[in-house]
Amino acid sequence: MLKKDDEITLIIEDMGSEGEGVARYDGLTLFVKDVLPGDEIRAKIMKMKKTYGYARLLEIIRPSEFRVKPQCPVARQCGGCQIQHADYEYQLRFKENKVINCLRRIGQVENAADLMEPIIGMENPWHYRNKAQFPVGRDRNGKVKIGFYAGHSHSIIDMDDCMIQDRANAQIIRVMRGLIDECGDELEPYDEKSGRGVLRHIITRVGAVTGEIMVCLVINRDDLGKDVRRRIIDELIKLEFENDKSIVSISLNVNRKSTNVIMGDKLITIYGKDSITDYIGDIKYEISPLSFYQVNPLQTKKLYDTALEYAGLTGGEIVWDLYCGIGTISLFLAQKAGKVIGVEIVPAAVRNAKRNAEINGLTMLNFMPGALRRWCPVCIGRAEGRSQPMWWWLTRQERAAMKSCLTQW
Repeated sequence: MLKKDDEITLIIEDMGSEGEGVARYDGLTLFVKDVLPGDEIRAKIMKMKKTYGYARLLEIIRPSEFRVKPQCPVARQCGGCQIQHADYEYQLRFKENKVINCLRRIGQVENAADLMEPIIGMENPWHYRNKAQFPVGRDRNGKVKIGFYAGHSHSIIDMDDCMIQDRANAQIIRVMRGLIDECGDELEPYDEKSGRGVLRHIITRVGAVTGEIMVCLVINRDDLGKDVRRRIIDELIKLEFENDKSIVSISLNVNRKSTNVIMGDKLITIYGKDSITDYIGDIKYEISPLSFYQVNPLQTKKLYDTALEYAGLTGGEIVWDLYCGIGTISLFLAQKAGKVIGVEIVPAAVRNAKRNAEINGLTMLNFMPGALRRWCPVCIGRAEGRSQPMWWWLTRQERAAMKSCLTQW
């Protein structure tokens, strides 16, 4: 019987849903991180249950045909990428199989694989993400750490450049390291255990089409001093980026709560605009620090184009976009639909959505604030042709918003 700290040889047979390798040993199932099907490895048992256990990779005896050297030097430690050690074609197959398995297991779709269209990958799957959230801290020796959390922990893996984030981040992080050392207590990294310190996270957004860059600093106080503000602005705006990118917005986000939630509600713009703009196709979007926006703009365009093609809209349809966020899909579909109605529970996102419709001159959209479960009975009643579709379900404010929306149908 296997026990903790035993060292064994395994051949990886499959991949789990989170990218972990799956192996069999004496009738037991073992899960191992950082391995691929076909790998022959030496592993150490970390935890055992009755029928399954967890092991840690010690050595790769014979590598899988799908294995490649990760481009990121800290890919194994960092929690941001789970399967960077697999070649991209295998990564696509892995993700495709995840969808098929969900359709089979959850949706009870027997012929799921036959119904699937071919997966659409990227031409270059590096430096594509337009949003980064970097936690800030110090190591045991007092050195500043800026990077990403290790898997299933809040231990920061220090890094200078992330291979899947926009290249502009490397320069921004380098400048912020210097400013933290220079400004002392005024920008002291936040310590989760004690609740002390100032700078919690550095958040960036980059417009893939416009090249506009936003930097938002999440702080554990109500504001920063005037001199510190000035130093941050001076150092950041003099940065020069490739492809004519430039920082057009610098803001502070106040989060004084002891919480895992990264951002608070209060925003203070200290330089430039409150938001940046970007495009998906011909649709322009304003993106604030708190806005949800798809992080992979190249694939988002492919996804929305495909959805629009498959929808086969002719111009007379009413389309409901549920959980619409800032209206990215809503605005895209409005190019072909007769009317689009978005439902979203976050008030700030609804305001952003309405603003995005306005700047694009799209008048056939309406956005309703509130939880979807509140609107469903009314929407179903309307679809069934009821003249007064279950108004009693709604609050007075929700009723007014719904009636305003329905009068425009």
